[in-house]
This record gives sequence, structure tokens and C-alpha cells, in this order.
Amino acid sequence: MALDEATSAMLAEMATQDAKPLPEMTPSEAREFVALQQPAAGAPVPEMHRVDPVEVPVDGGDSIRVRLLTPNDSPRGTLVYYHGGGWVLGDIDGFDQLGRTLAVRTGCAVALVDYRLAPEHRYPTAVEDAMAALRWADKQRAELGDADMPLLVAGDSAGGNLAAVVARRAARENGPELALQVLVYPVTDHDFDTASYLAAENQLILTREAMRWFWDHYLPDRERRDEPDASPLRAAELSGLPPAVVLTAEHDVLRDEGDAYAERLRQAGVPVHHHCFAGQTHGFLPQIDVLPGSAAGLDYIAGAVEQHLTSRREHT
Repeated sequence: MALDEATSAMLAEMATQDAKPLPEMTPSEAREFVALQQPAAGAPVPEMHRVDPVEVPVDGGDSIRVRLLTPNDSPRGTLVYYHGGGWVLGDIDGFDQLGRTLAVRTGCAVALVDYRLAPEHRYPTAVEDAMAALRWADKQRAELGDADMPLLVAGDSAGGNLAAVVARRAARENGPELALQVLVYPVTDHDFDTASYLAAENQLILTREAMRWFWDHYLPDRERRDEPDASPLRAAELSGLPPAVVLTAEHDVLRDEGDAYAERLRQAGVPVHHHCFAGQTHGFLPQIDVLPGSAAGLDYIAGAVEQHLTSRREHT
């Protein structure tokens, strides 16, 4: 299926901008460019019952920012969200609208995690920060009103990679116990020769060369890229993981590895909701009020979370 009209229009608008291709930029230049694409300050966003800025301690004596978005006085769960950006770009400010929307649509408190970025902080720093934030969120559930409320992880692109990795680590490191993992066009491998990577029609917002650039900044030691904490698709065992919701995009270089990870989870006996969104390319979910695909993706996530949490409540 061809790209939908809204996506084609957005890409045409982006093509008019005077910017170098991402692989020709330095990380600083790329971050400046991404910052210019963020919604203007004061743009309407969903109101929250509470917004709590938190500093979470991490390895090395540092701390990372977490923004806890609570939609009401009795959230039904806590969802820890890791933003996309190839482990090099992005921050919680740029994903605030998405976090608030997910909080409203799911009824869960959403913890946006500002993990440290490469190349200043290379692998496995982002993984360790992601685990630290998850453990912090686990302890915060009592503060939100129910120490036994469900704990979920989610993320898009590189953030989907981190969500998949922490879900696997939590299952093998005695918790925290997770109710659900939501993986949005996740990075699950470092194979640049899949059919979706090689397809010319998929070289759009995210290209094959851009992903090489991201990996080279995040994990330049190519021998370590096979490690499950870097490429979860290469994990020998995926059984015992929490149920998964996996979203992929038809015109995305990451489509095949996301589809493959959903299938690996199914083969391991993990319940999976998986949908490949036709006519969409990488990065569609945060494009709220811009792309119809964003609304469809949010509907899919909200429906899956509702179904799972309702079933969980009925069986406890």
C-alpha cells in the first residue's frame, strides 16, 4: 500500500527544509535540528491531575530526569515510557504530548524517562538507566495509591528496544513484575540487510544509513551488538516474558525486525497483540493531530491495554 496522503504531505514539507542528511550531521547538529521540529511552547496538551518532575539516581553518581504524568486521582496502572531517537536524540520534553495522551487514553500514570544519550553515554548506559527508572516506578506505585497496581513498560524505536530489553531483564532478575510491554516499531536487531531495510520505498524519515549512524554512536563495538541487551531478537530464550503489544509500520526499515520479534515472542508462548500499520512510516505515533496513523496507533494501544488490564482484574 502507498503512503497515506497525510504522511506524503508531511514528508513533502520536510523535504523543503534546508538540512543535511542525518548521517552527515554531528550528534549536536542533529539534536538542534530535532529541537526545531518540536511543537511550539504553549501548544495545547491534555491536562493532568498531577505532573511531578523527579530526579532518579543512576550508576556513576548521576541522576536522570523522570516526568510522572498522573491523569486522575486513581490511576489504574503505571506505564514507564522510553522515548525514541536512536539512543542519540530526543528527550522527555519532545514526548510530553504523547505521554499525556497515553495517560488519558489508558488511565495509567505515565513516567517519561530521560535516559542518558550516546555518544556521550554509550551502551549499556541507556539500558542501565532504563532499569533504574523501572525500579523507581515500581516503588512509586504505593505513592500513587496502590502498591499492587499493574506496572507496564512502553517505548518507540530505540525506546522500544529499551522496553523490550528491560522486560526481558526484569523477568530474569526477580522483577519488577510487569503486566505488559508495548513496543512501537522497536529496534530489535542490528541486521541492515533485511528486506525492509533494503527496500527503496522505505528510505523515508528513517533510512538504512541513518540506522547505521545511530548504531555507530550507540555501540561502535560491533562484536557486542549480538548481546541480548542490545539486540533482543538475538536472545536465546524469550519465554516467561510479559504479554506484548507490538506496532510496526509498513514503510519502515525496522518493520521486519519488529515483525520477527513479535513472532519470536509468540513462538515462546508469550501472548502478543501485533499489527503492522499500512501506509505508515517510521515515527508516526507521536504525530498527534498531524497523521491519522497516530490516532489509529493510539486507539490500538489503548484498546490492548484496556483488554489486558480488564482481563487481569477479572482474574485476580
